[in-house]
Amino acid sequence: MKSSLLIISFVFAAFFGNAQVLSFDQKFYDALDKWVVFEGTGNPKKHLIGFVYLDELSGFSFRHHATVLDKEGGLVLLDPITDAIMASRLDSRTVDVAILSDKQVQELKLPREPNWLSVYKVNEKTDKYQVAKGRAYNAAGVSDLALPILLKVYEKDPHLEGLEFELAYAYNHIGSFYKAVVVLNKAIENDPDNFWFYRELGFSFKHLNNLKEAERIYLKGIDLSNDNYQKAEMAINMVQSFFHVKDRKKFDEWVSILKKYADEDSQFLDYIPVFEERWDMQREK
Repeated sequence: MKSSLLIISFVFAAFFGNAQVLSFDQKFYDALDKWVVFEGTGNPKKHLIGFVYLDELSGFSFRHHATVLDKEGGLVLLDPITDAIMASRLDSRTVDVAILSDKQVQELKLPREPNWLSVYKVNEKTDKYQVAKGRAYNAAGVSDLALPILLKVYEKDPHLEGLEFELAYAYNHIGSFYKAVVVLNKAIENDPDNFWFYRELGFSFKHLNNLKEAERIYLKGIDLSNDNYQKAEMAINMVQSFFHVKDRKKFDEWVSILKKYADEDSQFLDYIPVFEERWDMQREK
């Protein structure tokens, strides 16, 4: 598209029947392959319109298209797309959006799907793409939507790269810890040096109140990992667990492990004074 489009302020405008056409109460993950509007500010309000799609590497993403002016008579589409590509990753912190209906898309003279979307659809029929889709739902905090997608692939190819971790993560997220353990034990049999499996399995055992096994698994994960942040995250989980069961000896052991791997400004270290203060309060009672 030619850069001359930049000088055009109004290329086309579409008006709906009344001013209350947008309801910003819908989740972005329900808008995959749809046009959406993010609520703007000002008087009149200027909203941001664009398209939600799946990037296999980045997850759910939003490609900016134009600004929408919210006037009393309806919506006016401003500043059409230019040669510049502006995209944002969407995750569990993303605010709610308004999903445009088919009629609204037509009235705004938008294509049903943008031309560039085909690039991201090349692998749509593959199991790898489905795993990426499940991963995106996990990242959005809706693992209940990820599970059916991941399970369908798991039935065909359980050891597909990335699948077992995402499936176990989804089970853990919805509280099905036993199912996560089953998946992860099989995963470790196939790939015993993958620390991500141990990180997730330790989490499962922690929430099953099997701290002995959680400790064993986390220690193995720490040994396999080269990522100090992940080591510190595993350690804080055990620190918290042994605090709750009032095992001061094990608590102190894992505090030492945590301090070994956590950065000086790590938020994990902020928990230690709080826990220790509570230990002192309990001792005084």
